[in-house]
Amino acid sequence: MPEVTVKLAFEKENKNSIRFKEVPEPGKAEAVGSVYLQKWLAGDAKTIEITVKIPD
Repeated sequence: MPEVTVKLAFEKENKNSIRFKEVPEPGKAEAVGSVYLQKWLAGDAKTIEITVKIPD
């Protein structure tokens, strides 16, 4: 499995960062869980996608 793209939704806002929680596909387990992004990067986003590439 060389590449996985996961969708995450807004969960919580902290002082300088925003926490996003993975929205797993039905019947699949979470691959990433939660991710924190700095506010300057996340902006007003309510959803994000992250692609994880696994080298050979």
